[in-house]
Amino acid sequence: MLAKVCGSIQKLDLFQFMGMVEPMTTESLVTERLKEAGMRITAPRLAVFSVVCEEAHIAADDVARGVRHKLGTVSTQTVYDALRTLVAVGLVGRIEPAGHPVLYETRTGDNHHHVVCRACGRVEDVACAIGEAPCLTAAESHGFAIDEAEVVYWGTCPDCAAKVPEQVP
Repeated sequence: MLAKVCGSIQKLDLFQFMGMVEPMTTESLVTERLKEAGMRITAPRLAVFSVVCEEAHIAADDVARGVRHKLGTVSTQTVYDALRTLVAVGLVGRIEPAGHPVLYETRTGDNHHHVVCRACGRVEDVACAIGEAPCLTAAESHGFAIDEAEVVYWGTCPDCAAKVPEQVP
């Protein structure tokens, strides 16, 4: 859902998703979510969200470069703190593909999955595997109230497969 809100001054028709009457800008959505969580509204937090919106999946180092381009000098710790805050309030998602850097995304709340290229690390979103969240039913819950399933598919992307077709199974 939040992938639809990216764009610094783009008006958004979110009332269908969030029960709001008026369209919102990205900045007002971020501001509202941070206020609801009792968090301060800061230029780095707004810039971090804006940069994350620019890519489907982005590493923290790339976010830091983008934020510095927008704001000038900003510490790496400030960027990590802002990412942590945005994840905590549900504006940004965090994925951790094994053997690759942590990636951040604005597509949250829909329990989608990911496919990762073993050769280059490219990550793409994959719609929910089966039905509604948690998309998969565990064979045994061990008493847990399961509300989400995290699935990562691994393979070779088309670009890498085209480069070395004889090495692709």
